[in-house]
Amino acid sequence: MLEVDKLNQYYGGSHILRDVKLSVPAGKLTVLLGRNGVGKTTLLRCLMGVVPTRSGAIAWRGTPLTKLPTYARVEHGLAYVPQGRDIFPRLSVEENLLVGAASKKAPKKIPERIYQLFPVLKDMRNRRGGDLSGGQQQQLAIGRALMSEPQLLILDEPTEGIQPSIIQDIGRTLRQLVEEMGMTVLLVEQYYDFAKDIADQYWVMSRGEIVAGGDGANMDKDGVRALIAV
Repeated sequence: MLEVDKLNQYYGGSHILRDVKLSVPAGKLTVLLGRNGVGKTTLLRCLMGVVPTRSGAIAWRGTPLTKLPTYARVEHGLAYVPQGRDIFPRLSVEENLLVGAASKKAPKKIPERIYQLFPVLKDMRNRRGGDLSGGQQQQLAIGRALMSEPQLLILDEPTEGIQPSIIQDIGRTLRQLVEEMGMTVLLVEQYYDFAKDIADQYWVMSRGEIVAGGDGANMDKDGVRALIAV
């Protein structure tokens, strides 16, 4: 289980994260929702050690992570798919995937399970990453994260700018990772219907604070859509 306790972060004089407290159960898919600019991406970057935290604690399966560098958090089983994907446009699909295994002994080939999850990547393995469509690049970014064999997969708005058919594929893949592979997933999302359809648990953030949380099955009843409406 991921535990975040009283996490605070500032940018200059702005208090971005305010005593954030949440948990992510092992083997479940948890979604974090909220409007633009409420601190969701900052929270994920703090979880991965990309930016330091001012105060508070982060632990994964009882191991304190707050003071560890990013590469050590990856070694402890965390993987991150950032907003915007951040693939390497001049590397091939296969080379992009192999980069994701940098924390392991570099494999000589891509595990077949990656291509089973994302068949399009096998068909395009020799193409440059920058030549793929947005949806294909998103699948590549997720596949790259899975190359480190994570226990916890963290994704920042994977549906942004993606065509509906690929969104459905991503949703099915995330549920498959949880249900068939026992992976834990933390998903930041603004697309309410997508989140509702796949969530085991939800949290809602507003102005840097967690303002609601509960079972994914109760999102409609709990009025979550109104909480994130612009």
